[in-house]
Order: sequence, then structure tokens, then C-alpha cells
Amino acid sequence: MPISPSKRRLSGGVELIGSRSAEVRVWAPRCRRVELVIDNGESHELTRDEEGTFEATVAGVSAGSRYWFRLDGDRLRPDPVSRFQPDGPHGPSEVVDPNAFTWTDQAWAGVRPEGQVLYEMHVGTFTTAGTWAAAAQELEALADLGITVIEMMPVGDFAGRFGWGYDGVNLYAPTRLYGRPDDLRAFVDRAHAIGLGVILDVVYNHLGPDGNYLEEFAREYFTDRYTNDWGRAINFEDCEPARAYFVENAGYWIDEFHFDGLRFDATQDVKDASREHVLASMARRAREAAGEKRIYLIAENEPQETKVVRRAAEGGYGLDALWNDDYHHTAVVALTGRREAYYTDYTGSVAELIACAKYGYLYQGQWYVWQKKRRGTPGLDLPSHAFVAYIENHDQVANSAFGRRLHQLSSPARYRAITALTLLGPATPLLFQGQEFASSAPFLFFADHRDELREPIRNGRREFLSQFASVSDPAVGPSMPSPVDEVTFQKCKLDLNQRKTHAWAYALHCDLLRLRHDHATIASPERIDGAVLRSTAMALRYFGRSEHYLLIVNLGCDLEMNPAPEPLIAPPGPDGWSLLWSSESIAYGGNGTPPLNQESEWRLPGETAVLLKGSTAHASA
Repeated sequence: MPISPSKRRLSGGVELIGSRSAEVRVWAPRCRRVELVIDNGESHELTRDEEGTFEATVAGVSAGSRYWFRLDGDRLRPDPVSRFQPDGPHGPSEVVDPNAFTWTDQAWAGVRPEGQVLYEMHVGTFTTAGTWAAAAQELEALADLGITVIEMMPVGDFAGRFGWGYDGVNLYAPTRLYGRPDDLRAFVDRAHAIGLGVILDVVYNHLGPDGNYLEEFAREYFTDRYTNDWGRAINFEDCEPARAYFVENAGYWIDEFHFDGLRFDATQDVKDASREHVLASMARRAREAAGEKRIYLIAENEPQETKVVRRAAEGGYGLDALWNDDYHHTAVVALTGRREAYYTDYTGSVAELIACAKYGYLYQGQWYVWQKKRRGTPGLDLPSHAFVAYIENHDQVANSAFGRRLHQLSSPARYRAITALTLLGPATPLLFQGQEFASSAPFLFFADHRDELREPIRNGRREFLSQFASVSDPAVGPSMPSPVDEVTFQKCKLDLNQRKTHAWAYALHCDLLRLRHDHATIASPERIDGAVLRSTAMALRYFGRSEHYLLIVNLGCDLEMNPAPEPLIAPPGPDGWSLLWSSESIAYGGNGTPPLNQESEWRLPGETAVLLKGSTAHASA
């Protein structure tokens, strides 16, 4: 019996009608015959149309029923639009009623692009249990810290017992490793109840190597027209059902799980020459699914193509923000002094840090030595919140031999100063899980796959890290943790008790985010400008209507401001500057900050950041 599209939330999959029957649809033009096989042993023939869509209305199906599609009478395969894979990608699909969960977030208005503080979370290592239920118990602590949006690493189901999630193959099925679909819904609902948004990292540039059965249904899902960094390129151009499979997925997470947006992984490998780029289609679909609720869309884009965040009328894709690797790279060089591999084109100078604060990307079309080509596109006109700034994220911590955190690779004082610049800077700040308490746990690449993939994964990781000259040290290779070993995964689990045992770091991050929250001019200045004070010292000035703020970051030895011919450090009014905050507070393990004497030369200790506040003359009058 044909099924009306208007009755369905998705164009494919199994959707319940009442409690004991379902509408079944699957696009499988490669197949001559498709049957639905239910866990009670019954099989039901589906009717094929001219475009290769098979469908039927089937009785005896209810929430919790497990089922397969039998293709051409000889092989059982999970549903490409499965909402849950209880035994993983190679097992049967489970019927899920997306309407069964009782939401309490009706008053939640969503997330706007401005004024956010992001927190990247890998659910499997965020807590010892590694589940959505366990993570939900920690949401209040994140809200108290000053986080406003959780950025959850991918959850589409993938093979094995552990992994990052970027090898997902069941794009509609939240992984069984973290719980059931309603556990994810409960996480989002709880986050909304305490004022936190949640966005999901989605991967539309490739599928994983294990458990990907899409091609058995339709060859058109993939194309050899383009190359891809991780596998076969996905076909978005010349087959509407294949394109729709991914576009619908972008709306699915917003609709059925109430996510507040998406973070699109490696968009440079989402290749499409269609009249409307597929990323623009996904953004539009996601916003349609949100209705009146605001959602927040972020992209990772290695070549730094700013069209991603421009409006459709300007030839853009309509997303809200871009990850800024330029800021990360120059900040890491400033912290560690290391310029290996893709850090080659950065000096870590205060001039670079100022440029990031003012303009976002450092490379907007200049020559880039490491890649031997120009990097980036113009973005001088973009607002600060269109860039996401970080000194740690999942990739960058793991892109090293031992996955060590930056506080372990830098001096404590310099680390505090750069943390202040990151969290008080005008861009949208992002923390990677555990960064807020200087976690001692590393974050390494880990992936559990079948035996024949284990050695290629080991070799691939070694090859990737070989770009770093230090890895060629003969002692490094044998000491590197194996990415396919469960011990590597277990090492990456956070010890949340370190919020207390590493109280200095936790207090540092709490205080900085409180300053950002309490002083609107810091988070959203009318104007920001910066100046190099010495070769290792800088100033950022935040201009507001009635108050100004001055952030001075000194990464060198003691700074004596004599002479001081820089107008940006001049006070905005007769009352001068007052010291609001210092990274050398003893609460953070510092040595204290000398008083600010405005009637003589300023002296700022080495490797220190201070925040000053001043009122304009009009406000003081």
C-alpha cells in the first residue's frame, strides 16, 4: 500500500501507526526485492516503485520490535534510517517511537550566535560511566562554571566498544554505547531546564569503514568524482534521494532530539557543485525543523572559507560561526615555543594574538608555507562571534604523541595569561572537557575496529604524527599509546574530582567566565582595538558606552611601561583605571600582583595578564 509522505517525519525508515503497526519505507534501487523481517520471524514483502523505493504498511510492529531488511532474498541488513542499533551497526534495527518521550522544555527559546561559551564533550570519556545519564548529572556544574552551550562530539552509531564518533555509519541512530535514544533526549531536556544549550557534532564528509551498508541499498550514495581525506566521497550532486538522506539528518537531530544546533565536521570535504550547496540546504533544513526556536550552526573548515558563514544572498551557506585554528596555532606556539608541522607559519607573537582578536583568521588569502599555497579567504568584515577560539579541542590535544594537555607543556603563569586572553577575548570561546580543571587525563585518538583494521589504524596514526619532527626521536615511537587498545580509551576518562584537587585551575576558569558574563562590554564591546606594548606584551581595549576595559597580556619578563607612548592604555576618564582581575592571584597559584600606581610608571610581572576597568569622563562627571 503506498504511503503518503505527509504522514511521515522522515522519508525513509519505520514509523509507527498507533501501537501495533508501522509504515515502512526504504530506498534501495540496487535491489530487485526487499522484505521486512521482524524479530518474531515474520517477513513482509515490500512494494517497489519505479525509482527503487520499497514500502508497505505492516501490522504486528511496535516500539521495541527488532527488524532487518532482507535484500534480494539472500542477506539481512539494518535499516539505513534506523533510529537505534541495540547491538551495533552489524545487528538488527529497533523500532523507536520518537513521540514517547515527555519533554519539559516548551519554554526554551533556543541559542543565538552571540554571547555563548562552548564546552566540547566526548560522552564516553566525560564521566567514568561514559553515558548520557551520567553526563546529565554534571550539567549543573557546567552551568555554574559559566558554560552556555555543550558541543557534543558525534553520536551516530559506529562499530566497536569505543571511539571518537567520527566513523559513524548509522547516522540516525544514537550510539548504544552511551545509552538509549531517550537517554539522549533526557540529557538535552535536563540541559534546557538549567539554561544550557546543546549542539551536536555531525559528520557529512565520509562514513566509517566498518558497518557501512549504504552501498548495498544504492550505489548513488557515493561518488568517485571527488577525493576525500578519509574514504569515499559522498554524492550530493546528481541523485536527490541520496542527497536527501543527509539533508534530512540535519533536521532530524533538531526535530526529534531538540538539539540547539549542529557543528559540521571538516566541511572542506563536503564537496558539492549543486546550485545550492548541500551545507546551505542542511542549514535551511535544520532551521525549518527548529521552527520559532533559534539554533546555532558552526563549521570546521580547514582552508578557512568564510563563505560558510555568509548569507545566501552573498553566495554563502548561512551558518553562524567557524572554528578558528589560526588562533589555536599561534596561541600554542606562544605557550610552548614549538613550531613543528602545521605550526610552521605561526610565531606566537603578541601581534598575531592581537590580529586574531580584531580580525578572526590570521590567514585570509596570504601565502602559507606549510601547505605551499595561499590559505584563507577575506573575513575582515565578519563579527567577532563568527569565530570560535580555543587552545584545546579533541583534535589538537590528540595531535601529539602522548595527548598531553597544554598546562603540562607550558609554564603555569604563561598558561594562565593565555587562558585569560582566550576567555576574555571577543571571539566565542570554547573549552575542551577537563580543561577547566587542568585535567591530568590525556586525550588520545582511540578506535575499536575488527582485527583486519587494527594494524592500518595504528600505521595511519603513526604516519599522521610523523609530520612532527619530535616524533622521530627513537624513544617516542615505542612509547606512544596504541589507538586500538582499550587501555588508551580508559586513560582518557576524566577524574571530575580534580575540580577540587586542581582548585587553582577551576577557580581561574570560573572567575574568567564570571567576568565575561557580568561585564557586557567584554563579551560584546562596541569596538575593540589592540596594540603591541613590547615585543612580548600586548593590550586589548574594549570600548563601551560608559565603561572601557583594558586587558594587558605580558608573555615576557617584567614589563616596565617607561616610556608609555600608546594611547590605548590611556584611561578613559579622570578616575583612571582600577585593577579588576589578575592572573597572578594567589588563588590560581600566582605570586600576587603589585598595586597599580597611576602616578608613576606601570610595572607588570612577567607572564601575567591583568584586566583593568575605567569609566568615561561623561560617566564620571
